[in-house]
Amino acid sequence: MAQSGLDLFPYTRMRRMRRDDFSRRLMRENQLSVNDLIYPMFILEGENQREAVASMPGVERISIDLLVEEAKELVELGIPAIALFPVTPADKKSLLAEEAYNSDGLAQRAVRAVKQACPSLGVITDVALDPFTVHGQDGIIDETGYVINDVTTEILVKQALSHAEAGADVVAPSDMMDGRIGAIREALEAEGHIHTRIMAYSAKYASSYYGPFRDAVGSAGNLKGADKKTYQMDPANSDEAIREVALDLQEGADMVMVKPGMPYLDIVHRVKDEFGVPTFAYQVSGEYAMHKAAIDNGWLAEEACVMESLLAFKRAGADGILTYFAKQAAIWLKQK
Repeated sequence: MAQSGLDLFPYTRMRRMRRDDFSRRLMRENQLSVNDLIYPMFILEGENQREAVASMPGVERISIDLLVEEAKELVELGIPAIALFPVTPADKKSLLAEEAYNSDGLAQRAVRAVKQACPSLGVITDVALDPFTVHGQDGIIDETGYVINDVTTEILVKQALSHAEAGADVVAPSDMMDGRIGAIREALEAEGHIHTRIMAYSAKYASSYYGPFRDAVGSAGNLKGADKKTYQMDPANSDEAIREVALDLQEGADMVMVKPGMPYLDIVHRVKDEFGVPTFAYQVSGEYAMHKAAIDNGWLAEEACVMESLLAFKRAGADGILTYFAKQAAIWLKQK
């Protein structure tokens, strides 16, 4: 852009507006608020159960009774929604992931309990089969170990319907099967769940940042070193993400997700810029673990760095952020 004489120093001094707090606030382009935060939570069987996730300091798996108490605190803090991830006992995992759509399953019972205690809190459920399969893949496999798309989608539909029937506000397919958004939307409409929203994990990459999450839900051991590159996206690709998002929107997604978060802020920006739809990003377990390791070693200042990382999502165009820092960030925002 050509500069006029008045754009040149000393007529234009960019530091003038940075000099005082009031002028910095007046020109601030992006704001982070509690309304941007979604809190992912791990749930396990039993009562009054609490287990630390070793690779995610400060994060715990908790039983449904403790989940309900925590949910009440989150409502007080103003957090709009939680995302639930069940820890499935080994004896309930199978080749066909039948437990995924058990109406009395852990996720389904957790949804009912939270919605009864905190009806205003949005509840988002994970629609994927990896917590329920003996091999840790997100779908049904053939004799070569390849995930069969259409058979998997049929089970994902059953899972999504069971979540909607339990009272989930949002179902979030994170499996990356082709065509599953359309199949789920059609089934939800047919069964009268016309208000159930779909948050599609549209651009989910085959990332190395998921390790601590797989520890938390107990699927890492089942994977036995296998990867998910035949269905999750290649980290090298950007245009492919735009095609995936476009397809999910055509099939009936209400909002879309980019995962992981900070290493893929360029994808968040492209998606928001191109489609202008509700766009979310997941600050995943590996991102959390890296921050916590540096913070716990005294190498980074916790509040300043965490809040800066979350603001980066807003600057890139995200409407909301799934983050394990959500509760703490809400507390910090309330104190300001």
